[in-house]
Amino acid sequence: MSKTEIIETIKQYDTIIIHRHVRPDPDALGSQVGLKEIIKASFPNKSVYAVGEQEASLEFLAKMDVIKDERYVEALVIVCDTANSPRIDDERYRLGKKLIKVDHHPVVDEYGDIRWENTEASSASEMIYALYEHGKDQGLKMSDEAARLLYGGIVGDTGRFMFPSTTKKTFQYAAELVTYDFDLTELYKNLYMEKDSLSRLKGYILQNFKLTPAGSSSIKLPKEILEKFNVSPRDPGKIINVLSNVEGIKVWAFFTEEEDSIRVSIRSKGPVINQIAAKYNGGGHPLASGAQAESWEEVDNIIADLEALCREN
Repeated sequence: MSKTEIIETIKQYDTIIIHRHVRPDPDALGSQVGLKEIIKASFPNKSVYAVGEQEASLEFLAKMDVIKDERYVEALVIVCDTANSPRIDDERYRLGKKLIKVDHHPVVDEYGDIRWENTEASSASEMIYALYEHGKDQGLKMSDEAARLLYGGIVGDTGRFMFPSTTKKTFQYAAELVTYDFDLTELYKNLYMEKDSLSRLKGYILQNFKLTPAGSSSIKLPKEILEKFNVSPRDPGKIINVLSNVEGIKVWAFFTEEEDSIRVSIRSKGPVINQIAAKYNGGGHPLASGAQAESWEEVDNIIADLEALCREN
């Protein structure tokens, strides 16, 4: 696949609808809506939409469009930052005429008529900037709003440029993006501002996480704990790196009870974890993955698998 092919395909369609994964993070929204803004700036006569469930905590980044099914007729659909099709937010992505996949995760699902998969990119937002850079001579234009979104996505998925996925190219793209006119201080404030309830939950986690001699760590967050600290099931994922600097931890996992399942967030300092995540209805990067457990008994199985992984590493 070539970036030229994607650009030429975008030029062919009057209606373009962009999706991303469920439970979006800054990179999912940054790449999705950043691409929307680039297309709008480049081709003002096209109808471009970004769809999916609105994430309240990330409304400062972008708000989703609400469209009818009829918009998908003869439309180009692009899915950003989503490794496997079951995780695409809004199943109407199937209704379009052509489907493009843009993703930086390990390939687990070869969906799409056109696929651009780059596991060496730090983020899908970095890929979208690379698409713009490649297409500057083919009509693509960057806007201040697109730059804000892509920078936010890169910052979010690199952990403020601290994760191993950060490369020389990542820094180069970030340096170019900050030359555009947006409030960098305000963006950082919104990305990393914490409610007092979340800070208190962080204290609970630091007091109650489990750590084995092999280096496997975990914390269970049932509904009663979430209610006690007045946080939603989505909130703990925002502070998962609270354990990243604890000496002796190789792998750590948060198990957060939702309405009908248990959300699993896993991080690693070395051992590859995405295969374990895939075993439990999930996936992701080698050092950052997510999954779903159906019961606390299944949670214990995941903990046992992570413990075995740490013993092998």
